Amino acid sequence: MGSSTKTAEVKKLSGKAKGYLILGVMLVASWTIFKVITPGNFGSPSQILQYFQASLLAATGAVGFYFVMVMGMFDFSIGANIILSSIVGCVMATRFGLGYPGFVLGAIICGTLVGILNGIFYVKMRIPSMIVTTGLALIYESLANYMAGGVVQTLPSNLRLFGSMQGSIVLALIAFAAAYIFLNYTKVGTYTYAIGSNEFVAKNMGINVNKFKVIAFIISGAFFGVEAILSISYGSSMVAVTGMASMSRNFIPTMGCFFGMAFRKYGIPIQAIIIGEFVINIIFYGFIALGAPTAIQDVITGMALLIIITLTTRVDKGEIVK
Repeated sequence: MGSSTKTAEVKKLSGKAKGYLILGVMLVASWTIFKVITPGNFGSPSQILQYFQASLLAATGAVGFYFVMVMGMFDFSIGANIILSSIVGCVMATRFGLGYPGFVLGAIICGTLVGILNGIFYVKMRIPSMIVTTGLALIYESLANYMAGGVVQTLPSNLRLFGSMQGSIVLALIAFAAAYIFLNYTKVGTYTYAIGSNEFVAKNMGINVNKFKVIAFIISGAFFGVEAILSISYGSSMVAVTGMASMSRNFIPTMGCFFGMAFRKYGIPIQAIIIGEFVINIIFYGFIALGAPTAIQDVITGMALLIIITLTTRVDKGEIVK
């Protein structure tokens, strides 16, 4: 009994080590390629820190969104949520004079409310989550535009603590720790994986599937509220948009989640999301350093990431994937 337990632990450890090794190779390879091509304006230590800080923004939202994606759902209102939560936090801090408490709580509570609405509408309307969240995104964009009053919302310099390297790292680490605890040490994490593996079996086990789907959206929304805090602090301002223009903010958190899904088999989904977002930002800034047109950047980045995800999710013969 003891030997079998030890063997399982060794296999688990070796699986994690393999996952970390793959992520490390991807990280070093992406940096090396662009450093060789454009050594003068890419990849210096200070620039690497800049890339890493930028990656933290999307990673904080992506670790929450992972709960939704694992269950086989999707969310097209990510960008609208981030914009609305940023503006609500900024308005609470400035217009209502509530300072940091208003800023932080306003953004997180707004993101959470968006998650609640997404979850409730999804389980009640019984239509695909992509359709529900696309329709709701239009509403969130309109609300953000109304809150902003057609004016760019600028966060005062005395409220930009989370825009600094130290502030963003501290807040991101809190978010990552919370996601890790939720996923590995709570009933929510256990049921999230159960529903994602087989919803029908989960129902037969007595799990209230709809309840935990709503909870997944709530967790996701709260984490996007945290991303909103980091986004407006890092950029100092936020512009309300309409006509689904907010969807451009959906891409990077979603790609980070794909890393989490791909490396779930190694037991390091949260870690993979964090490192994966760093890889994505290195590629993004690498193309900027090359001076590549935006359209070319998007095409090549998309293709590169699809190849990465395909390779890391390749199934060996006889392996059962849940």
